[in-house]
Amino acid sequence: MGIINDFEYKKPKNIKEALQLLAEKRGKSKILAGGTDLIVYLKEELLKTELVIDLKGIEELNNIKVEKDKVIIGAGVTFTELIESQEIQKKLPILWEACKKVASVGIRNRATLAGNICSAVPSIDSAPALLVYDAEIVVQNATEKKNVSIHNWFTGPKKTILASDEIVISINIPLSKHTGGYEKLGRYQGEDLAQAGIGILVDSVKNYRFASCAVGPVPKRLYKLEEYLQGKEINEEILAKAGDIISDEISPISDIRSSAEYRTHMMKVMFNRGFKKALTSMKGGRL
Repeated sequence: MGIINDFEYKKPKNIKEALQLLAEKRGKSKILAGGTDLIVYLKEELLKTELVIDLKGIEELNNIKVEKDKVIIGAGVTFTELIESQEIQKKLPILWEACKKVASVGIRNRATLAGNICSAVPSIDSAPALLVYDAEIVVQNATEKKNVSIHNWFTGPKKTILASDEIVISINIPLSKHTGGYEKLGRYQGEDLAQAGIGILVDSVKNYRFASCAVGPVPKRLYKLEEYLQGKEINEEILAKAGDIISDEISPISDIRSSAEYRTHMMKVMFNRGFKKALTSMKGGRL
């Protein structure tokens, strides 16, 4: 199916030019980064626009920068580029693991991390990692630049705090000594949305962070679970109680892909498996 909606196409060379185009066509333009969602929506006439602004030509958005206290991921960086980055694998292992579980190779070659969070679907694979990392999203319009906490980013299914005259410049992630991972429930290998997902972070002083996706209207941190486990030496009794807390913190739905009961059960299973794996890693292979 081709795109039958007529629109202008612009490929600005810098951020200033892109923001000027957005301001001129506020509410009547769409940003193209990887295009893996936008092109589908245009083809299926799920949205119409007067202008498509392609950001792929803006070089300053296409870099990964490692600073002393944070990693800066430009809005144009693809999942494949993140997977291939040794710095990301070493310094942000939870995000690196999540990136490998996004859709298919073809999608990862084009899709960007920034575009992923802008799509804001409840099953977004990158969100649990960004939530446990306390990431900040740098956004800009024609008059100002600001940082937005990832915890304030998602406002509803497919909705974010991003205004129609703003673009994402980068995603900034604080550095810390930690281990962890991302556990995803899918129906098959390859291109599949998460039926449930949990990001897990463990550090050397028994700080534990957890975040979910696909089990509520928006991805979110599991603060009650964190509060219960904080500072504890973990045993099977504590893990069992933690599973009950997970049930209270999530609100999955039943749909064509999975039942709410199955999602809840598997969140407990994935938490238990992923948490033990992270604890073992932090203790040098000894649980």
